[in-house]
Amino acid sequence: MEIINGVGRRKAAVARVYISKGAGQIRVNGREVADYFPLRNMQAKLMEPFQTAKVEQTGFDLKILVAGGGFKGQAEAIRLGISRCLVKINGDYKKPLKDLKLLTRDSRVVERKKYGKPKARKSFQFSKR
Repeated sequence: MEIINGVGRRKAAVARVYISKGAGQIRVNGREVADYFPLRNMQAKLMEPFQTAKVEQTGFDLKILVAGGGFKGQAEAIRLGISRCLVKINGDYKKPLKDLKLLTRDSRVVERKKYGKPKARKSFQFSKR
């Protein structure tokens, strides 16, 4: 198996995931995953596609390049990229991943600010008199 790549996006984050056979090492922007995502729930988000497809993560090396957004958006972008890579490796993984919506790009983004308002929808206090 050569290197397989997948792209994941969420909010303003874009993640490029490269999977190859290996010893189970995960590097995010050149750092260990535990250093890049110190919160356990964000690390669990990255492992979700492997657990859903019932694949041993230890058989793969992951090299991940991620930019933009915050840490939650980056973690979800990486999750989508990993899911897409697993489907490229074996098409049988598509159904369980799709059932948990791990192959769907979450298109929700921040609404733009409108003129005459302090935020997107918030208005200044109304005074009748």
